[in-house]
Amino acid sequence: MRLRALPFTKRDRGLRRAGIRRVVSLGRAEALLLRRNPMALAVGLGMPLGLTAALQVGQPAAARAQVDAADSIILLAAFALLSVLYYNLVTALVARRQDFVLKRLRAGELTDEEVLAGSALPAAAVAWGQIVIATVAGFAFFRLDAPVNPVLVVTGLILGTVVFALLAAVVATVTRSVEMAQLTAMPVLVLSAVVGVLVPAEDISGPLHVLAQALPMPQVLELLHLGFTGSTSGGASVDVTATFGHAVTPVIVLLTWAGAARWATRRWFRWEPRG
Repeated sequence: MRLRALPFTKRDRGLRRAGIRRVVSLGRAEALLLRRNPMALAVGLGMPLGLTAALQVGQPAAARAQVDAADSIILLAAFALLSVLYYNLVTALVARRQDFVLKRLRAGELTDEEVLAGSALPAAAVAWGQIVIATVAGFAFFRLDAPVNPVLVVTGLILGTVVFALLAAVVATVTRSVEMAQLTAMPVLVLSAVVGVLVPAEDISGPLHVLAQALPMPQVLELLHLGFTGSTSGGASVDVTATFGHAVTPVIVLLTWAGAARWATRRWFRWEPRG
């Protein structure tokens, strides 16, 4: 008598649920380490309120328009992804590797992807917490309207989180020590902050324009602009339906970055210190 095997889909769902539980457990352990540093946690979560309060006091009432509030939140989101998520994750991964924590985690049930995801979870939660607090403050202080396309806002934040978390893992592969991370993390940090945040990609002309458009941060900002204000980063207003069409290219670029960074991480990431 032949035994009937469980359907693959049911078994696959069970494996996914187990993987999620392991990632959450590791993320909870990492969050406990973060919670033991109350000053860093208070600064991280309190910065959005301080920023919005400063804008409320420092600007005249006529300047507090809907687009200004949305732009402030978008810039804060970019800053959170770069400094709170990317930079902190580079140093965290290097520190865990130097202490053989990553090697010990690999010896258990966790897969490589689950170890990296669990390590990134607290930093991602703080970054998203900043953005949520800033958005709530925007509604309270700046009378921010509801996002034109919330789907694109969430899509931009998810893809940005995935891309910059994976880029942090890639940079960690070439970083020998926590002290060295201050240097190795700078190229991605500075380039992303300059192209997209300080200088919009559409303002760059010549051969560098194509390179600027291929970077991940301008694409994240494009999705956030489309989602919050219904306009492109160049200032062109579009309706809700058209925002999906304009979002295709940024999504493709970000998925390409995520795929390339994931491949590089699986190929070259080191789980223990170099001898």
